[in-house]
Amino acid sequence: MAFAEEGSPAFFAGAFDVVQSTYLDEPKVAEAFRTGKGVGWHEHSKCLFSGTERFFRPGYNANLVQNWIPSLDGVEAKLKAGAKVADVGCGHGASTIVMAQAYPKSQFFGFDYHTQSLDRAASLAKEAGVGDRIVFKQASAKDFPANGYDLVAFFDCLHDMGDPVGAGKHVKQTLGRDGAWMIVEPFAHDNLKDNLNPVGRVFYGASTFICTPASLSQEVALGLGAQAGERRLRQVATEVGFTHFRRAAETPFNMIFEARA
Repeated sequence: MAFAEEGSPAFFAGAFDVVQSTYLDEPKVAEAFRTGKGVGWHEHSKCLFSGTERFFRPGYNANLVQNWIPSLDGVEAKLKAGAKVADVGCGHGASTIVMAQAYPKSQFFGFDYHTQSLDRAASLAKEAGVGDRIVFKQASAKDFPANGYDLVAFFDCLHDMGDPVGAGKHVKQTLGRDGAWMIVEPFAHDNLKDNLNPVGRVFYGASTFICTPASLSQEVALGLGAQAGERRLRQVATEVGFTHFRRAAETPFNMIFEARA
């Protein structure tokens, strides 16, 4: 299941594509350590983009519609009836496609600053039969169009951003009445010692080569990266001005948070 069955929720082979990128991009990361300037997501090797989608997609397939969205207050009912959803930092669109397949009455908008990923996302959406229900558009987390969204989702990307508070403030402005911000982040405890387990070690290694340098390459350069536990994520939401923040669900690989004004 971990290596041979791509549809298995335990499928892990995508992680090796990500690891390959760390070897290929080691000179860039070494230079970032020397200068502190970071390495942008777009500056990495192509196998990182496909590997990230391949690593997280099994978890989205197994949990997003079945567990995560139902754990959010009133969101599932809205999506079934017809809602507006923004998937910010959508990458290759794995999460966007899963939602579009499950909720045909809703409108989905996938935003990312990386144009090559958006091209791949549009192609995959067409293959999945939902290309007509998703609009993919180049935009950052701080300037994607406001459209009165019922749900804005960030899948495994907030910790990569240089200014997560600024991104959150923009989210707050784009939400419709009673809209929710769903934040899906790699699983991590607040204290270092509690993360010294097989999953935590993988995430620390990936974050050192990918996530933290990505944040340091951007404005503010907060560096939530390795690893952003619930306490730091709650602090971001509080600084933004969200008054309601809770952990709605979790898996061995992810934590799912709901934030509301």
